[in-house]
Amino acid sequence: MIDADALRVLHRAARALLDDLPDLTDRLMALLREQEPAYRAALTKDPTATWQEAHRSLRHSVASLLDPRGARDAARRCSWRIGAARAEQGLPLDALLHAFRLGGSLVWQRLVEETSRAAPEDVRLLVHVAADVWNFVDEHCTLVADAYRQTEWQLGRRRENRVRQLAAGLLDGTGRIADLPEAARALGLPEHGRYVVVAVAGGPPARPDAARAAVPPGSRVHWHAGAETDYGIVSLGDHDGLPEPHRPEAAQDAPVPGLRVGVGSPVDGLAAVGDARRLADTALTICPPAGGTVRLADQLPAALVVSSPELGRALAEKVLGPLLRLESADRDVLLDTLTTWLDCDGSAQRAGERLYCHRNTVLNRLRRCEQLTGRSLARPADLVEFSLALTARRVLHD
Repeated sequence: MIDADALRVLHRAARALLDDLPDLTDRLMALLREQEPAYRAALTKDPTATWQEAHRSLRHSVASLLDPRGARDAARRCSWRIGAARAEQGLPLDALLHAFRLGGSLVWQRLVEETSRAAPEDVRLLVHVAADVWNFVDEHCTLVADAYRQTEWQLGRRRENRVRQLAAGLLDGTGRIADLPEAARALGLPEHGRYVVVAVAGGPPARPDAARAAVPPGSRVHWHAGAETDYGIVSLGDHDGLPEPHRPEAAQDAPVPGLRVGVGSPVDGLAAVGDARRLADTALTICPPAGGTVRLADQLPAALVVSSPELGRALAEKVLGPLLRLESADRDVLLDTLTTWLDCDGSAQRAGERLYCHRNTVLNRLRRCEQLTGRSLARPADLVEFSLALTARRVLHD
């Protein structure tokens, strides 16, 4: 409860402020231009809108001194709208709160000035209403901050969703050419230049962190999280592809169990990221289930096989069919020997060392493979078919 005499003095001064509201607004604008750099920019860009915003806020504030209950809701709505609008415009919250406190200080100063002019003996009575005036200022500062932060959060969510939409459009090839400049800005990537996509699946929930070894330090990359596969859109700069890690083997991170990383081939420009994603998916398909990193450029024969799995299975059956129908123990020995011999560049000696058997044993097993399949390992065309058929059996996982 405010003393009746103090309330009379407050109302008399507040009515005078309402009559002189344009001048009060001009004084606030001058203070903001002088003391708040962020508002100085707003005043330069759109002085009329900034003046009208301050005028509305002051009018509601002074009206609340005259009729606290009747004007309360309108004043709160005005402050909320200002907080939300300034958040959308990117004005710093500190600058906005400073403006509200400057407005509160100016209103209080003008109340004292008006009372001193009209009835100097009544100035002492304003002490009884000071707490209410500053409580009003604090309430509206809190309200403005709440509106600002809520709007900022909503804007952040919208920006995140828009970034996801733009990245998803690039990766699945449905993005519009007209959206490329926006996508480049949102993702922090150049619109032109060389790109490669890295596909990551399996492993821990933080898959991009676990796959960081596939991307050189300092690379510009945007990670797009998916339900089963995450994608890194990597800007290559002046490079033709992602370089192999140059760290010594002992210094490399231990492989993450189950983490599969597929590195596609380079493409030109953001517009071709959809093609790069398909290449990365192909590389990911080649990855063994236990985990590992596959660079498509190093596995082109396997990529050909997985690109047409039906033909790959048909080739494996045609070339390896007689071996596949043997008893499992016999089949595995012959297939392992043939695979190891190819991995050793056709050296029976090295293959024997890997298989812990004599080179003659390796040669005998290879001759049996030739007899069963009707093909010769000395004939280049047959050798190519053997290699592709074994690749198909390995990467198609069935």
